[in-house]
Amino acid sequence: MLHRLLLAGAALAIISAPALAQTTPQPPPTERRTVGTLTLENVPVAPPQLREGLRRYQNARSAGFSTWLADGSMLISTRFGQTSQLHRVAMPGGDRTQLTFFDEPVGGATARPGTNSFIFPRDTGGDEYFQGYLSGLTGPETAITAPGTRNQGFIFSDDGKTVYWSQVTPGDGDYDIMAMDMDKPGSRRVVLEGKGAMGVSAVSPNGKVALVQQYLTSTASKLFILDLATGGLSPLNNVQEPIAYDGGAFTADGRSVLVLSDQGGEFKRLVEIDLASGRITPVTPADLKWDVEAFDLSPDGRVLAYAVNEGGRSKVTIRDFRTRRALPQPELPVGVLTALEFDEAGGRLAIGMNTSTSPADVWSWDVDAGKLTRWTTSESGGLDPAALVDPTLVTFKSFDGLEVPAWVYRPKAGKGPSPVIIDIHGGPEAQARPGFNTRYQYWVGELGATVIVPNVRGSDGYGKSYLLLDNGPLRQNSVKDIGALLDWVATQPDLDRERVVVSGGSYGGFMVLASLAAYSDKLAGAIDIVGISSFTTFLTNTEGYRRDNRRAEYGDERDPKMRAIFDAISPLNLTASMKKPLFVIQGRNDPRVPWTEAEQIVAKVRGQGGDVWYMIAADEGHGFRKKQNVDAQREAETMFLRKVFGIQ
Repeated sequence: MLHRLLLAGAALAIISAPALAQTTPQPPPTERRTVGTLTLENVPVAPPQLREGLRRYQNARSAGFSTWLADGSMLISTRFGQTSQLHRVAMPGGDRTQLTFFDEPVGGATARPGTNSFIFPRDTGGDEYFQGYLSGLTGPETAITAPGTRNQGFIFSDDGKTVYWSQVTPGDGDYDIMAMDMDKPGSRRVVLEGKGAMGVSAVSPNGKVALVQQYLTSTASKLFILDLATGGLSPLNNVQEPIAYDGGAFTADGRSVLVLSDQGGEFKRLVEIDLASGRITPVTPADLKWDVEAFDLSPDGRVLAYAVNEGGRSKVTIRDFRTRRALPQPELPVGVLTALEFDEAGGRLAIGMNTSTSPADVWSWDVDAGKLTRWTTSESGGLDPAALVDPTLVTFKSFDGLEVPAWVYRPKAGKGPSPVIIDIHGGPEAQARPGFNTRYQYWVGELGATVIVPNVRGSDGYGKSYLLLDNGPLRQNSVKDIGALLDWVATQPDLDRERVVVSGGSYGGFMVLASLAAYSDKLAGAIDIVGISSFTTFLTNTEGYRRDNRRAEYGDERDPKMRAIFDAISPLNLTASMKKPLFVIQGRNDPRVPWTEAEQIVAKVRGQGGDVWYMIAADEGHGFRKKQNVDAQREAETMFLRKVFGIQ
């Protein structure tokens, strides 16, 4: 908070100078209050009736598949209190037995083969410095990682005797590959001193080598084979062409690996790479016009499952991997995949799915019987599924003729043109998809707003050429996509062009601030959540383990030419054009977009007389995860939207 107050003080000192006294508006007074871990500035107290209206939407729950256990039960992540925790489900439709009980969320786990024990990661206050803990169905958990380090990507050898993962220390951009013998708790060791963002994707069946990926950018990564005994690293498919890889699995004989790759095309497909010859064989159909988003191979190497992201919705396919023949296919709800994993025996496949009108749940597919069984039925919080809306997919033409896709959630009934909320995803290498989103459903059902969720240039899922259209000096072109969307809104008779708000988080927060600067005359307000306000300060202050990767996407602030572009497009330098109300939401422990990004934009806009609401949580990071904070955010967002839309 001190940094922002100093900036505000500097602004006040400037505007008190006699030469500017008649031309610069005085900043409005700030009303500050504290509620729990939240500090709120200029945010009014929510009336009880507003909280009651939000309650049903906020109490919906999801079941996220984490892993199978050796006894045939599964672990899921769901929330029964303030945070999501791990639960065991012993059978289809069985009780959810809670296993972890922390103030901080626990969202995933990796099972140790042959046992009912597992490793889960947990951070503190959203700082993303995850520690790994070994736990069983009963008894205390045991920390296996070094304090003060960030740990991720836990993966076991097939025999369950050794676990591998990636570790990085504060300020460092290089991940090391770690290992620990499960029967020797003190055996933690460095297998490979890595370079950049390196992680283990798979361990061979004999436990001698591992497939390692080095992530460079969203469109470039490298593969290696790591000798786990010597630490020797050998490149795999060592070509000059930039290739985006994802996932990884060894075939049952250990002679090949399966990976997702966009080599030679626009989209990721599943390929098999022979380790001895380097020969690459396509596994999925060559004529697919969408990305293969996920896959899993049964432990015996017999059955392959993969999912294709068809314009945002998922389609799961089951095949006999050895003969390449199609097998009976599960009839799943049309939605978005959240998990795909075979059990240890290879006879059952866990499939996690959600839809725009139902929360995430888990099914299993019996490969031999061809039978789909539902394991969980998540609570919708008292919402009537029939009252929820499915989005429609539209496209609009941008300034340069590019067709930009967007999901549109329209009210089922309304009087006159509806207000509009444009919600912009983060990333930017991400994709807005039609999954379960109670925030959108509340805006549509209770505020009568139309919600538009665009996939502006730079979004994933539409080919790598589309993904590269906003890189480096092309950044402002994605902002122009929002300008084109605003023009499209103005042509729609059921939309109110005078009542449009932009909202977004992370990179989407930058887009919100940039849009507010560029199109204030077409907006009623803006909601910036953990957003970038200056690329130069962001790249200087973001955590070291992700700085080089972000430079590859946005540009390098150390390059004078790129820095000049940053100076021209960063919202912090464009605040004089921000003429409409702004709401800024931030986590104090955010390692990705540091809290100072929020502090400096709040101080500068206020210093120029702008109307700014501000909410910061002392126990959150890159977005709010604790229910009491999420509830407070939703209440404040609603009051802000009612204010700028003129809704009583």
